[in-house]
Amino acid sequence: MRLSGRSLGLAAWLAALLLGIIGRSLRWCELGDAGVRALIARGQPFILVFWHGRLAMLPRLYRRVGGRRVKILISDHRDGELIARAMAHWGFAAVRGSSRQGAVRGAKGMLRAAREGFDLAITPDGPRGPREVLQEGVVELARLSGLPLVPVTFSARWAWEFGSWDRFLLPRPGSRAVALWGEPLWVARDQSPETLSQMARQLEDTMRSMRQRADGLVGRHPDTDIGSIQVQAEPRE
Repeated sequence: MRLSGRSLGLAAWLAALLLGIIGRSLRWCELGDAGVRALIARGQPFILVFWHGRLAMLPRLYRRVGGRRVKILISDHRDGELIARAMAHWGFAAVRGSSRQGAVRGAKGMLRAAREGFDLAITPDGPRGPREVLQEGVVELARLSGLPLVPVTFSARWAWEFGSWDRFLLPRPGSRAVALWGEPLWVARDQSPETLSQMARQLEDTMRSMRQRADGLVGRHPDTDIGSIQVQAEPRE
């Protein structure tokens, strides 16, 4: 059933409330955050990059390191409006578009936000996958905006892993969790197309490795083919 009007607004509010409660209940460990904190301390905007399946705790991670002004690229897909409204409750303003539909409009909106001094946030494998395959537009955005790319991910020992294309991870309240930040990556304005493609593949490898490391740090299972499983939960210790 497609939500609209008040039903959509209520669903977004409930989603934001639930994720906020879960985020505050987790027992966090934060690693690799010195680089992003240094950017924030000197007022340098940046581009947050994270896999679509690890979206749930992004607002919590961003606030934990002191982030304040951010705009996130949200797709024009039918689920995008719900995500945009939920994110708005955490102070994430939405720029509509994606790497596929509305790409030009989305890129223009993000570049405008960069000029206005906002941090940017983007899922480079969204809105429909393939899972953890990086669309090169994010590197081009870094080149044009002059902002560094900052990869981030999280994992939780106790969590539900959904059978969606992105294997969306939703932590259980009170779980042990880890936030893992990568080093800022700057992209020079005069980089060649070949170098940009190479940087995109390197960033993709880095983000995959970070997600795998985060899972390992909290004792989650390695990647498996979950097939038709709709919800997969870790057993409690």
